[in-house]
Amino acid sequence: MKTGLDRLLEEPKLRAPLAGKRVALVAHPASVTRDLTHALDALAALGDLRLSAAFGPQHGLRGDKQDNMVESPDYDDPALGIPIFSLYGEVRRPSGQMMSTFDVVLIDLQDLGCRIYTFLTTLLYMLEAAAQHGKSVWVLERPNPAGRPVEGLTLRPGWESFVGAGALPMRHGMTLGEMGHWFIETFKLDVDYRVIAMEGWAPEAAPGFGWPLGERAWINPSPNAPTLGMARAYAGTVMLEGTTLSEGRGTTRPLELFGAPDIDATAVLAEMRRLAPHWLEGCRLRECWFEPTFHKHVGTLCRGVQIHTDDPAYDHAAFRPWRLQALAFKAIRRLDPDYPLWRDFPYEYEFDKLAIDVINGSPLLREWVDDPEAAPGDLDRVAGADEAAWEEERRAHLIY
Repeated sequence: MKTGLDRLLEEPKLRAPLAGKRVALVAHPASVTRDLTHALDALAALGDLRLSAAFGPQHGLRGDKQDNMVESPDYDDPALGIPIFSLYGEVRRPSGQMMSTFDVVLIDLQDLGCRIYTFLTTLLYMLEAAAQHGKSVWVLERPNPAGRPVEGLTLRPGWESFVGAGALPMRHGMTLGEMGHWFIETFKLDVDYRVIAMEGWAPEAAPGFGWPLGERAWINPSPNAPTLGMARAYAGTVMLEGTTLSEGRGTTRPLELFGAPDIDATAVLAEMRRLAPHWLEGCRLRECWFEPTFHKHVGTLCRGVQIHTDDPAYDHAAFRPWRLQALAFKAIRRLDPDYPLWRDFPYEYEFDKLAIDVINGSPLLREWVDDPEAAPGDLDRVAGADEAAWEEERRAHLIY
């Protein structure tokens, strides 16, 4: 399999339209070639391309910032002598001054296929700025490691945020390049847009189902995305960021597990299996103990559950991480109606809304969890309608 970056480097004819143009790059630590050379270094080594600037999204161009809402500064690259602008610092939308430094921007970001992953919003903001300033946007394609499945509630009007770029379900099942086409049509953007497509990407093929296992090294696209298992579970486990439960930050398997010092994991699992066993298919669930070295419940022994998607029990079509995690919340609420589940704190610069609602793009998930009369089928009906509508809407924008 070849990524868009690999093809741009290997095929001079693809680069021909860049001749004489000032070129910028948006990248992060996973923006590497097959031989693990960072995109910035690989592009700088070309003799026929003029790099004039680069941009780092959340966590930085080199991935130096560990947590959410930890900003990166602008700086000048000491080797290349070009400005490196932060799109997660003083601004999240590129300024006019930033846009004045290039003619064409190359976006090479490994995504996780989840609405809340902020690289998706960074793509939208760059497309909007490019339309305003008459710049060109090229996406250098990379795989969606979560593959094609769709899951979750669609973001409702008025709930747009940096973790909610538009009316998407939590797990959208598209590549970044495909999403660019959807953004342009949905937001009516007049922008010169091009996708340097992958070659040989097979999102339905086992065992990777979106990720080319055995062909490409996994590099964290953000500090707490250490494994393919995390990418598969993320559309569900990311909701833990809006709760008092630990999502495993401060452990070696963040966003593949959940727990707290005061939950009975055995009882939670039993209640989940009683309520909706069909929501737990496609993976293995294992009770575990862990002690975070930072973040929530730091230094405190937690009891919880780990989601395993890396053994023969994994069923890509059956695995539904968003429903699985929602069911865990429902089980905890049923076992202890007064459990302080929802965390009230500023989340991705949203100060007047509960984090769990910002994450889900509406209060619907939280209200379902908190309603003692609401059953799994009630959530299924709403989410199922959203998922079916998105499957149809995205069809025209699929490249692969």
